[in-house]
Amino acid sequence: MRRLTVAAIVLSVIAGGAVTARERDRPLAANPSAFIAAEIGFARLAQEKGQWTAFRETAAPEAVMFVPQRVIARDWLKSQKDPAEAVKWQPHAVYTSCDGNVGVTTGAWQKGPANGYFTTVWLRDPKKGKLAWTLDHGDTLATPREAPEFIAAKQAVCGSRPAVPIEAGGEGDDMAVGLSPDQTLSWTSTVRADKSRRLTIRLWDGKAMATVIDDQVAAPKQP
Repeated sequence: MRRLTVAAIVLSVIAGGAVTARERDRPLAANPSAFIAAEIGFARLAQEKGQWTAFRETAAPEAVMFVPQRVIARDWLKSQKDPAEAVKWQPHAVYTSCDGNVGVTTGAWQKGPANGYFTTVWLRDPKKGKLAWTLDHGDTLATPREAPEFIAAKQAVCGSRPAVPIEAGGEGDDMAVGLSPDQTLSWTSTVRADKSRRLTIRLWDGKAMATVIDDQVAAPKQP
């Protein structure tokens, strides 16, 4: 696995704005900063134009959210009005497929006194180079995630494509599995009958699909 520091590139994105068309179109296998830039731009858009407006404008057509059940984001967002105060968030790490067409960002969010974490799966259009999120989820935390000194990046090992098994969900589970085109990054999301859920991100390490994120959200409390 490759571990990279992208803090300097991220600072240039913050100072200079959106990623250029040339940056978007080049292969991303060694350029995880493009996904960090997309996440930072997403967060900035929420502050400038409104929380749900930002979600609508950056979502892929098939993107899903959890509210807490799984929903098609664009359908659910149609009826959502932007709150007076938009949530703020910052990426802490990024994981990318070998071919650079899928990236996963994770980090911390804040809204008033509340804190939490998020994980977002991003897809890159191989023809146009545009990035759009296809899965977004998160939860509150009793203790805020500590911001790292540097944003960490990890890339899947390139080489022979692994055979990726499809997990079986439990009875009544709503489960979906996503896979990068080169089969080196996978994401499995499961919503159980009690509305608890789990998101697992795996990267090919040359021998197996190693788990790099395993988010588990408890069932919502009954009123």
